This record gives sequence, C-alpha cells and structure tokens, in this order.
Amino acid sequence: MQVKQFRYGADNFSYLIHGQTTALAIDPGAVGEILAYVDRNNLTLDYVTNTHMHPDHTVGNREIRRQTKTEFIENETLHTLGTLLIDGEQVNVFHTPGHTEDSFTFQTGMKLITGDTLFNGTVGNCFSGNLKAFYESIKILLGFSEETIVYAGHDYVKYAMTFARNIEPDNQDIDEFLKRYDPRHVRSSLADELKINPYLRFNDDRIIALLNSKGLPTEIELKRWTSIMEYY
Repeated sequence: MQVKQFRYGADNFSYLIHGQTTALAIDPGAVGEILAYVDRNNLTLDYVTNTHMHPDHTVGNREIRRQTKTEFIENETLHTLGTLLIDGEQVNVFHTPGHTEDSFTFQTGMKLITGDTLFNGTVGNCFSGNLKAFYESIKILLGFSEETIVYAGHDYVKYAMTFARNIEPDNQDIDEFLKRYDPRHVRSSLADELKINPYLRFNDDRIIALLNSKGLPTEIELKRWTSIMEYY
C-alpha cells in the first residue's frame, strides 16, 4: 500500500492511502490535487474520512463528496470499524484520543497517519483536557516498530526543532534530522522521534534529569509525561 501526502494551506496535510485500484482519502483539504492524482493513476476513491473533526482537517469533506459521491465515514463510525479494506489489504484504525476525544490514527504496513496526535518532532495540544488518555494514545504509537514512518497532520518541523533545541541545546540528533527534512515530503521514523521529540522521551535519562532539575514529578512514567506536557 502506498501513502501519498498533499500539502494545503500553510502547513496542513491530506493523505491518500491506495493500492493499484482503490484509495482512501484522509483529511481531504487538498481536494483538487487528490482528485487529479486519483484520475492520473486510474484509482477509485472508495472512502473519505478524517483524523479528527477540527475545521482545518474537515475543510475538504463537502467538496470531495460533492465531486465523487464516495462513501464518507464519520468519526463515530471509525470507533466500531477497526479496519478498512483497500485493494483487499487492511488499513488499521486506532482511536487515539488526547488532542481531541475523536482523534484517530491510521496504520498501513510500516506507516502511520497520526493527525494532530503526533507531529514530526512534537505532539498536539491536549484540547480534550485528558492527559491520561493522551498518554495512553502515545503508548499505542510507541508500540510500533522504530522503523515505522510517521505522517502527521501539519508540518511543524522547524518550530518543533527550535523548541526541542531550547530544551536540549546539545542534542546533535536535531541537526541530523533537520538535514534530512524535506518540505515536499515531510515524515519521520519513530526512531527519529525517540531521539528528537522531548514529549516522547519521558523515559530518557536526559529528559528525566531535566524534569528533576525543575522539581517536577518523575517517579512513574505517567507523571513524567504529565510533567513534560504541563511544564513545556
């Protein structure tokens, strides 16, 4: 299965997961580009859905449905589906609340489409107010292989790396990651994230020492996560 990324607006991303004949559109703000790609590659758009229902992610829903009459999957329905079939292959759907209660992550092979739950180098704001649920969602994502590729809902890489460098000015992995950054195809591996993303590194000795220096709770994993999220 292939994942095609489309930029729209200043930093939003749409995605198309497809095989040889059928496709799934996720957060379809880049309507024109998505439909041109579908047409050029002789694909049938089977489904349209969203990582969550914030307006910047749903902005293309009405137009793409108007032009294609394809099946739209409401986020409430994603709760019960678990998987979608594209060209007979499974796209797994994980409920990953935290940023919002209705946030979902899509997995195909070694690729994750994480919406605003996990960005490349940072995480989303906890608009749901439920930091424990957010932590549990992050743990789901960290359960995948480190070679897994993360495709996020926005390109926040430069901002995220500036912030990460303020926290860890001596982290040379940040410089290496930025050398590979390509705004035409934005992604990271989970291995990258465990080196550069302070919000995922709550078990790293350097982050724990930093939290301790601020007098923040670190005795268990959940408290380390909460400390990072609340302090930074």
